[in-house]
Amino acid sequence: MTTLLRIHGFSAPVAGPKLIVLGGVHGDETCGTEGIERVVAELDAGTLALRCGALTLVPVANPLARQRQRREGERNLNRLFQPSDAPADYEARITNLLCPLLDRHDVLLDLHSFQSAGDAFAMIGPRDNTGTLEPFAQATEEGRLALHLGTSRVVEGWLDIYADSLARRAALPGGMPVDDAALAFGWGTNEYMRSRGGYGVTLECGQHRDPEAPKVAHRAILAALRLLGMVASAPEAAPPSRPELLRLVSVTDRAHEGDQFVREWATFDAVAQGEPIGVRDDGAVLHAECDGVIVFPNSEALPGTEWFYFAVPSDRVL
Repeated sequence: MTTLLRIHGFSAPVAGPKLIVLGGVHGDETCGTEGIERVVAELDAGTLALRCGALTLVPVANPLARQRQRREGERNLNRLFQPSDAPADYEARITNLLCPLLDRHDVLLDLHSFQSAGDAFAMIGPRDNTGTLEPFAQATEEGRLALHLGTSRVVEGWLDIYADSLARRAALPGGMPVDDAALAFGWGTNEYMRSRGGYGVTLECGQHRDPEAPKVAHRAILAALRLLGMVASAPEAAPPSRPELLRLVSVTDRAHEGDQFVREWATFDAVAQGEPIGVRDDGAVLHAECDGVIVFPNSEALPGTEWFYFAVPSDRVL
């Protein structure tokens, strides 16, 4: 299997939005690849026609990770997603290829899946703001895209809780101060897209091996194309139902291989304040900080990486 980046580009003779869709940012997440390949086949066969704009499809954004059939090639492609003058690893070199692609587009749809059981959901960025962490002015457009992807839940708040987790680590004995380089490591594809004046949504299509996940990915690509007016819409299409909106409030790292969950959690399992979630290697019990839900529980997380996230209901309106 090649470690070359394969890119499909389609342009209509009529001007319009520019959408890029990524699959396989993590090598063990194949649903996005399958959904993209299906759309490529439909466009090639003429059963799907682009009426305006430009569409770029990248079935496998991290070919080395896919070749190795694991999440990462040499590191997580969805971290430190910024161009580098001196790329130090394979993912940095791929980032240098992907960033100019994103620069030429208005909208990003990034297709993923997750390790635990759970239903598909969309992830969006910050509300409109002029702050220093992630200034943004297209929250309405981004929320509208998430609303039309067909999931029952939408989650906000990634970069905020990443910055908070850095601050907590810095407060520990021997902790490193939080600087721009540390914050930049939290940047993924969507953060980069927003920094370039566009907007982006991550779609978590379900569990890695869920046979429905590729169908979720395929439907989402078509939904995005219809929403942007790039393909014809069915006149009888019903308006989307309102998803549950959640806000990430914390992330907990797995510190030791001996850290274990008290039971097998699924994404969006509800927990009550004080309920035990996991037990550290030294016997310390981790309890839920308040009523909420578990997101991305990963019993296979390596020490020093994200073990689980915690979310609560959001007051945001899409």
